[in-house]
Amino acid sequence: MNIGQAASASGVSAKMIRYYEQVGLIASPARTEAGYRDYSPDEVHMLRFIRRARDLGFSVEQMTNLLALWSDRSRASSDVKRFAMAHVVELERKMRELRAMADTLRHLAKTCHGDERPNCPIIEELSSGHEAVPPKPKRASSRRYGAH
Repeated sequence: MNIGQAASASGVSAKMIRYYEQVGLIASPARTEAGYRDYSPDEVHMLRFIRRARDLGFSVEQMTNLLALWSDRSRASSDVKRFAMAHVVELERKMRELRAMADTLRHLAKTCHGDERPNCPIIEELSSGHEAVPPKPKRASSRRYGAH
């Protein structure tokens, strides 16, 4: 099947498939006489595996390791479990960091009057409490910040 069909069947966009080939996560598939990529059912199955791993937050490097574990029929399941649990620890660390960021921003937003005055603790905190000349905007915008 061509790249569009492989993308549809696997849930991985054609752009990402090309990227995964470029970085060496997957091998380049066979090509037709016209030069089009020709994906086998096994390659589409691998793309589905990659999509699921990506959905679980694994990096390209981690997906390389997962693919190696998947293809190694002599590996112990404990190796896979250890790898997955290390990823859980990393995800939980990131979640704590994100919670701390959200708590900090929530606190700063509560201390901001949100009125027409220029004083704003959010900006003051981001500038580390130092009064500095703000950069000039690159271009004027008629949109209000945060209004979508």
